[in-house]
Amino acid sequence: MTASFLKPVEDLRAQFLSDLEISETVESPSPLKGEGHELLRVKYLSRNGLVATLMKTLGSIPVESKPLFGKTLNELKSEITAKLDSFSTNTNASSACGFVGVFGDMTLPGRRQEAGSLHPLTQTQRQICEFFEKLGFSIKEGPEIEWDDLNFSALNIAADHPARDMHDTFYFDEKRLLRTHTSPVQIRVMQNGKAPFRVISPGKVYRCDSDITHSPMFHQVEGLCVDKNVNFGHLKSVLHSFARALFGLSVKLRFRPSYFPFTEPSAEVDISCILCNAKGCRVCKETGWLEILGAGMVHPNVLKNVGVDPEEYSGYAFGLGVERIAMLKYRIPDIRLFYENHLDFLSQFHGL
Repeated sequence: MTASFLKPVEDLRAQFLSDLEISETVESPSPLKGEGHELLRVKYLSRNGLVATLMKTLGSIPVESKPLFGKTLNELKSEITAKLDSFSTNTNASSACGFVGVFGDMTLPGRRQEAGSLHPLTQTQRQICEFFEKLGFSIKEGPEIEWDDLNFSALNIAADHPARDMHDTFYFDEKRLLRTHTSPVQIRVMQNGKAPFRVISPGKVYRCDSDITHSPMFHQVEGLCVDKNVNFGHLKSVLHSFARALFGLSVKLRFRPSYFPFTEPSAEVDISCILCNAKGCRVCKETGWLEILGAGMVHPNVLKNVGVDPEEYSGYAFGLGVERIAMLKYRIPDIRLFYENHLDFLSQFHGL
């Protein structure tokens, strides 16, 4: 017959065995099911668990009965620990054989997450830069918050020049603004280096313009080559090779006279419409041609502003909008699609 002072220990043992049986019953709705063995470990063996709580009653046990009470309770603690440890070991072994528990079948292969991809604008910009890198151009970047002098004055655009209207942008004060093109990067390169120069400058630019073909923030890539005996023929050859690399060998190029304050002579560059094969469509306005960039020979005043002798050196420059190229290349009708972050749209460019 169990001594009366040991009855709480026996009751605790019976309670534990009952809880253990419930936790191992798969059909049981008890919260002890599945991960219940860890809950049992906390319930019975933690610092404030039932075994520790019962141990605190040792002071009320008669002196002569304390050794037996303590021994019996320690044996129960060891039994509980052994049963829970045994379950953990069996669970690990069962998992290797296809055990299905609250976490599912641990032997199933992981569900592979579909790989992401670069944004179409990033892909297009990299393709452009990679082409010019192969021609010996180095990539240079500069700050998006720019000085008025570098963004305009150094590029032969005076304070009262009408060309500033086309470059309406966001100002911080009279001297600082969000750059309207990446041309200031070219100015910085020429101010801090020595000719010859051959650089490509990609980056974000800003203008007060917003519709289906324009965005207040967009991306440009501009190129500059300054050396001795550089002429317009070199520019035409480089841009023709670039257009073929990007749009295919059958594409044709057309140079139209234009005006830019920082180049002279200047030209708008068109490609034969890749959507209708130059037959005329709504996109090319029935002309068979699509404008892709502006270019020209670097104005002598720009070379003088950066300390380069225009009598000894000449150069060409060009600039293009990355969004414009991407819209043509992938036949995208609305520039705003690039910035709305819809996965249905962006996932189409995976692996391109």
